[in-house]
Amino acid sequence: MATPHAHEWPSDGETMNFAFRLLLTFNATSLLAIIFLVQKGHTLGKFFPEYQHLVALPNAISYVVYLLVPILLTGLSILLSSNLGRDSFKSGEIVSIEHANNSFLPSYLGYFFVALSVGNWETFAFVYGVLFVFTFLSQALYFNPLFLVFGFEFYNITTKNGAAIFLISRQCYKTPAEIDISTAYRINNYTFIERG
Repeated sequence: MATPHAHEWPSDGETMNFAFRLLLTFNATSLLAIIFLVQKGHTLGKFFPEYQHLVALPNAISYVVYLLVPILLTGLSILLSSNLGRDSFKSGEIVSIEHANNSFLPSYLGYFFVALSVGNWETFAFVYGVLFVFTFLSQALYFNPLFLVFGFEFYNITTKNGAAIFLISRQCYKTPAEIDISTAYRINNYTFIERG
């Protein structure tokens, strides 16, 4: 008689990786929400009218607070990355490298135009939900321009085995020979962050 298999729960590492990817996805898509809020003139005072000191604040203060949220969460994600799985890239393992900062900005700027064209909360919720799910499920890239604020650069690298990897790093790499990373934190099989 066969014994039933016990349900396998995700390990702590898998749970942490899932939560980290959710956080990165939110950080990468949050500017869409900020632009929508600013374009519609939704200030903190409109969300919390019972607090008169918030109602009296200039609109710009609300917009700065909105921007601080994803910046702080991006900083948190950098701190939490030390809990992810670790890998390394030894000298000679990388055969090509391409600086990727500029190649992703045009597609990211598309979020801005989408946010500016959204007319109401229902449409925004739908559009944001679709973008969030696609960004999360793509698992290839977690391009977040707020990483630039923290001094990170983005690279497309190819290993000698032909694997294409997206690397987020504070280091300034120009040639494949310069890459010798003792600890790279694995976001997923295609994306790594080197905290440096």
